[in-house]
Amino acid sequence: MLTLYGELNPDDAPLPQASADAIWAAMSRQQGRTVLVADAGGTVAGTADCIVLPNLTRGGRAILFVENVVVAGSFQRRGVGRRLMEAAVQLGASADCYKVQLLAADDEYVHTFYEACGFKALAEGFRRYIP
Repeated sequence: MLTLYGELNPDDAPLPQASADAIWAAMSRQQGRTVLVADAGGTVAGTADCIVLPNLTRGGRAILFVENVVVAGSFQRRGVGRRLMEAAVQLGASADCYKVQLLAADDEYVHTFYEACGFKALAEGFRRYIP
C-alpha cells in the first residue's frame, strides 16, 4: 500500500517501514476505521480509507468520511475506483450513516469520476495545512 500511496502523493518522502507499521497498528485499533483494499490477484490495485464518525445531528446518524482514494495507474479505467466507492457507500449504509463525504483534488477528471459514482459537489471545502 505504501507504493500505491506514493502514486497518490509523489512529492512525499517515503515513510520508513517502522513508522508505517506503528501507524497501521494505530489505525487498526481505531473504532469505525476501515481501509478498503482492491486486490487484483495479490496486487493492491486500489484503496480507500474510511472512518465512521458518530454525530449528534441528523437524528444521531453518523457520517462516513473517505480519504486517500487511489487506484494504481496500471489499474485505472477498469472499474476499480468505482467498486471502491460503491463499497464505501455500502459501508456507510451498514453503519447507518446519513452521508458519505470526501474532499477531491481540484481536477476535472477526478470530479467527473466522483460524479459518475453518484456524488455531488454540494459544498466548498476548506483546508489549512499544518507545517
